[in-house]
Amino acid sequence: MATGAPREPVPDATALTGRDRAAVLTSVVLLLLAVAAWARVLLVPMGADDMAGMGMVKAPTVAEGVAYVVAWTIMMAAMMLPSALPMIGLYAATQRNASRGARVVAVALFTSTYLGLWALTGVPIYLGSVALGALTQKALAYGVAGALVVAGLFQVSPLKQRCLRHCRSPLGFLFGHWRPGWRGGLEMGWAHALYCLGCCWALMVVLVVAGAMGLPWVLLVAAVVAAEKLVPWGERVAYVIGAILILMGIAVAVRPDLATALRGSGSSM
Repeated sequence: MATGAPREPVPDATALTGRDRAAVLTSVVLLLLAVAAWARVLLVPMGADDMAGMGMVKAPTVAEGVAYVVAWTIMMAAMMLPSALPMIGLYAATQRNASRGARVVAVALFTSTYLGLWALTGVPIYLGSVALGALTQKALAYGVAGALVVAGLFQVSPLKQRCLRHCRSPLGFLFGHWRPGWRGGLEMGWAHALYCLGCCWALMVVLVVAGAMGLPWVLLVAAVVAAEKLVPWGERVAYVIGAILILMGIAVAVRPDLATALRGSGSSM
């Protein structure tokens, strides 16, 4: 946006809080995408071919990495799209006065920032999963313990609460970060996607390291993410989960064999 260009006013709050056809249609489409992603996760789970390094020492390859990142992105969409719907739907409502084509492009670009960021996270996750395969059982157990404690500490940290506030208040985020035009939409989408990732990165680390991507863990983490962002007492959920993770980490450090039990519960993936 040019320096001397007039700033487009922030949309009227009363116009955004009512039911808007574009926002409703956007929510329906994204819910269908989330359902399709969940169907893929449940019917075609990430198996050994997607998870090179889980329980094996194997050099990463581009083909396996791409397959993993694609599968990871679909799984992230299944877990994260439902809690991102309020923000995306609200942004769609801000485009109510645009032409149909411009509205579709703007909302698609806004949504693509979430998908793009989720895909990017798949790269370090894949490399980390490969590295796990090189660890001895004892080292892996202490790695699981450390991941649980670090994730638990983050859950109760001020940074977690800051990210969570932005995710729990889409309208507040919109008015605090409003940028006009499609470039502004990309900037806002990227900023909000980063806050969403900030809320959930520790839980995703737990999913990979402690849960070995198991389906029960995927369902549990998805439920926690949704509860933290959508229910009235979501902030308290974050604190409770943090305390549980810290206690689990201490337990695994004292009893390393518990790490095998935790990761064994994820063998269905």
